[in-house]
Amino acid sequence: MSEGDTVARPVAKRLALPSWLVAGGAPVAGALVGLAIGALLIRLTGADPLQAYATMVRGAFGGPRQITDTILKASPLLLVGLGLTAAFRARVWNIGGEGQYYMGALCGGIVALYCANWPRPLLLVTMLGAGVAGGMAWALVAAVLKVRRGMSEIISTLMLNYIAILFMQYMARGPLQEPGGYLPESAQFAASTRLPTLLGTRVHLGVLIAVLLVPLVYALLWSTPLGFRLRAVGSRESVARYAGISVEWAIVFALAFSGGLSGLAGIVEVSTLHTRLKAAISGGYGFSGILVALLGRMHPVGVAIASVFFAALIIGAQSMHVVSGLPDALANAVQALIVLCVLAADALARRRLNA
Repeated sequence: MSEGDTVARPVAKRLALPSWLVAGGAPVAGALVGLAIGALLIRLTGADPLQAYATMVRGAFGGPRQITDTILKASPLLLVGLGLTAAFRARVWNIGGEGQYYMGALCGGIVALYCANWPRPLLLVTMLGAGVAGGMAWALVAAVLKVRRGMSEIISTLMLNYIAILFMQYMARGPLQEPGGYLPESAQFAASTRLPTLLGTRVHLGVLIAVLLVPLVYALLWSTPLGFRLRAVGSRESVARYAGISVEWAIVFALAFSGGLSGLAGIVEVSTLHTRLKAAISGGYGFSGILVALLGRMHPVGVAIASVFFAALIIGAQSMHVVSGLPDALANAVQALIVLCVLAADALARRRLNA
């Protein structure tokens, strides 16, 4: 070893940043870079970037109504993201959250349409349960193809998205269409099917369920034998098999669990926002949930924070478009840039820490 190397190693060690600072500061640095690039794009249109960003913040957190909007937008993202966190921890790449969301909404919506005269507690439990079952069943199609035929779950879940969306369009235009109606939608759900709100606000029971699932998913993954098996399969499949863990069973559970939570997100959103089945019911939550899970580093607490962050970007971008008059495409581009830069910074930080 040369004398230069001998001197350089201690110097590099002294200049090395603490791992917690690298891990925690990377997303912040990424967001700042995204904001800076977005500011340049906004400036090119002749608008004031500071004013546009101020409008963005006020749109997401400017008052009780805006904060409520952000919370409601974060709820389905959190549900989908939590489910995908469990799947991704097992290295099961479920890209079908969108289709599972649609099937959960459809199955739960059918209960809402045809069982509205049931006692309300029984109706709500059955409706939510049907939503979970619908998303779970749709994910199990990909699980069977993976376990029995070795088909990549990335391909199967992605293709199943389009089948579910088209099937919803068929049902909304055909068997479930409102009698005498012209739009591709069902009759409106009865008032008894709507989830109760909390403390007189617009925050509904679905938000509470999503929040309560954060510690439950954490406990599942890090405090139970089942969670250990999932993480073992995700860490190294060959070692998990050698230890006697059923990899196939872990794949089936991971897909079913993530599909169930996506289905729950679907029926919660339909019963509270749309109050009827429609040909198009999702704001892309199934796909956005993938980003939320990655932004949250596949940790339930991180996913909760990421869901609020992502929801704030969506609400803020809409506000920036409406109030500041920026083109809708530009507002969405700024939102995407921020997310992309945060993900890139996080990937670089992980690479540095693992070096």
